[in-house]
Amino acid sequence: MRCRILSVLVLSLALPAWAAEEESAATTQPAPPAITVSEVARTVLRDRVIAGGLVGAVEQVTVQPLVEGQPIETLEADVGDHVDAGQVLARLSTAALELQKSQLRAGLASARATVAQAEAQVVEADSSADEAQRVAERNRALRARGNASQAAYDQAQAAAVSAMARVTVARQTLEAAQAQVDLAEAQLADVELNLKRTEVVAPVAGEVLTRNAQVGAVASAAGEPMFVLMKEGALELRAEISEADLLRLKPGMPALIRNVGGQAPISGTLRLVEPGISVTTRLGIARISIDDPDALRSGMYADAEIILAEREGLAVPVTAIGSSTDGKPVVMRVEDGVVRELPVETGIRDGNMVEITSGLAEEDLVVTKAAAFVRDGDRVNAVLAGAG
Repeated sequence: MRCRILSVLVLSLALPAWAAEEESAATTQPAPPAITVSEVARTVLRDRVIAGGLVGAVEQVTVQPLVEGQPIETLEADVGDHVDAGQVLARLSTAALELQKSQLRAGLASARATVAQAEAQVVEADSSADEAQRVAERNRALRARGNASQAAYDQAQAAAVSAMARVTVARQTLEAAQAQVDLAEAQLADVELNLKRTEVVAPVAGEVLTRNAQVGAVASAAGEPMFVLMKEGALELRAEISEADLLRLKPGMPALIRNVGGQAPISGTLRLVEPGISVTTRLGIARISIDDPDALRSGMYADAEIILAEREGLAVPVTAIGSSTDGKPVVMRVEDGVVRELPVETGIRDGNMVEITSGLAEEDLVVTKAAAFVRDGDRVNAVLAGAG
């Protein structure tokens, strides 16, 4: 009986020790690993193409002298000046042309006097021809009645023919004299036109980019242009675009332009996409008009951000997007501490964020780095990115 009581006491003392060991084993199991997660949030995303290039005039207009061989007397515009259409940029010497004009005026007066003489000769020849014709008619009538000889009739007929020939010569002389008058008038008009052209004017309104003209130099269209104008002061950025992005661009797309040292971006609009690309660089050119040309200068280098699309949507970090075995995009969504691989569809990629068009809902939690060592079904301790 004593032995049985001792056994019960030993067993009762041993039970608390065994239960304590079991509880200690349960508390020493490893906790789930901490994994950084990001919340699916709604944000504004932009699909953009980034490119760079040189700033230049939308259209350059060269100004050449229209009169050859005249020295430049004065210059009325300089580099950087804004000029209006028709404004005088330079004046050429008119001395030689004025002398030529005086000579042509004298020649014109002489030609007109010759015309007057020729007209008088035509009147005289017409009168003589009429008289000769009347004499010939009288002799023909007298000969018919037998009162005139054949010789007298023949002589009268010859005189009439000769008089008509003198009329023809007089009229041709008049036409030649009139032609000389027309020629002199045309030459005089040409000189007067050249006198007007001694004023070199701006064909369009714009800004003077280059001035090669110098006072005293002989104006000639064979050399460098006297002036180069930037039409209407309009500037554009000729951005170099990769051939992969070139086909995505359409005229009218908005753009933001940033130059070296610029404070704020300058707005612009895609004006033209050149149809060809360089066979050496494999780059194409997109021409972006600049809304505020005073903020830039021709020849500057600038970067452009061409906005292809802009919309609000759900987004996650780019690093959260992984690939399934068949190459489709997936994310690792965390729900109640359990990781689940979930296929998604992506849209715009904007910087370090990517749009999720389907597969996730707002405020879902996804593993921030898809390359993290977690698998579907793993239990994790989700730590929100950016949490203190």
